[in-house]
Amino acid sequence: MKYLERKERNDYLLEMIEKDRCFSLKQITNKFDCSESTVKRMLSELREQGYNIKYSKTMKRFLLEN
Repeated sequence: MKYLERKERNDYLLEMIEKDRCFSLKQITNKFDCSESTVKRMLSELREQGYNIKYSKTMKRFLLEN
């Protein structure tokens, strides 16, 4: 995957999290047509960029905490 493709996918994933549209790894894998490992890497990359992304078991979705 090229850098720009990866950057665009990460940006879109971040946008989905910000708009409360990420409910599970499975949902994200279906949206991006990739494996759970890839999604975990994408989340890890966003966290390394300074975004505090957590999964809430009670709300059953990914959240961006300040």
